[in-house]
Amino acid sequence: MPIDPIQLTKQLVDVDSTTYHEALAGEFLAKYLAAQGYAIERQPVPQPDPAKNPYAGTGPRFNIYASLPGVTPDIVLSSHMDTVPPFLGPCREDTDFLYGRGTCDAKGIIAAQIAAAEKLRAANKRIALLFVVGEERDSAGALVANQNPKGSRFLINGEPTDNRLALASKGCLRVELRAHGKMAHSAYPELGDSAIDKLLAALHDIQALPLPVVEGIGDSTLNVGVIRGGVAPNVIADKAEAHLLIRLVGPAEEIKEAILRAADGRCDVNFSLKLPFIHMRAIPGFDTMIAKFTTDIPSLNAWGEPFLLGPGSILVAHTPDEKIRKSELLECVDLYVKLANSLLG
Repeated sequence: MPIDPIQLTKQLVDVDSTTYHEALAGEFLAKYLAAQGYAIERQPVPQPDPAKNPYAGTGPRFNIYASLPGVTPDIVLSSHMDTVPPFLGPCREDTDFLYGRGTCDAKGIIAAQIAAAEKLRAANKRIALLFVVGEERDSAGALVANQNPKGSRFLINGEPTDNRLALASKGCLRVELRAHGKMAHSAYPELGDSAIDKLLAALHDIQALPLPVVEGIGDSTLNVGVIRGGVAPNVIADKAEAHLLIRLVGPAEEIKEAILRAADGRCDVNFSLKLPFIHMRAIPGFDTMIAKFTTDIPSLNAWGEPFLLGPGSILVAHTPDEKIRKSELLECVDLYVKLANSLLG
């Protein structure tokens, strides 16, 4: 019986698999794909240190690699199982759309890739599937998978691109700033040393830094996503921190050096993640776009020449209104087949 990607999307969305808690989705996919005749490999991925990451889970994490027994694949279709929090509950639908966490980022994409792989298998194409954990945080699953490539020539990665083939995707630089001071009663500020004041001053100068712009690609962008520190309004704060994410359109080194200069003497700086800007080639017959977001592709460079394509809009990913149009999901199944056939000649 042909795979119904709409029904499979609903089943996947019903499973809570926020980052660090992906095991149930992995087990579902392992069982589902084994029933389709795939050989299943679980690739263990460690949980982060809870002392450094308060959101770390305690359960198992693993990627799923599904292949034809004894066959080296020419093409691997890949996406990620994890979603951003919070879990929004079971999938909802109306005539045109599916709604819920992961519908477009990226469980609908997983369903479309599985359905496409079934068609490619029927045409005797050497195909495999790779579904990883941790993409929404640090590409931990992709980094583990990259240590164990399977000899594929091409990697088709799935993210929401409105069914257009991406010609480039921005890189990212994650920055952690930590300021230290001395606690004191706020009535006597001269006895203390405010970590919050140091952090805010450093942030002010970092946000004023000029960032690169590349014609045809766009500009680098900076987001201050997390700020925390202090214990009470009447206490001089002895600790404060901020977490930043910069979307890169070129090398990160000059930006890193500028941030270190801006923070010097006020904050400790840790660059916790760096993924490079990626160029990809066009294929005749496909609409194209530039992805302003970052993907697992830089962390899967051992899996073959990369391509980026998927149904859904990135503009509704990570929002309470996440959704995917059913017709777009079905269309992408055929686009994945078309792309694979184009690459294999």
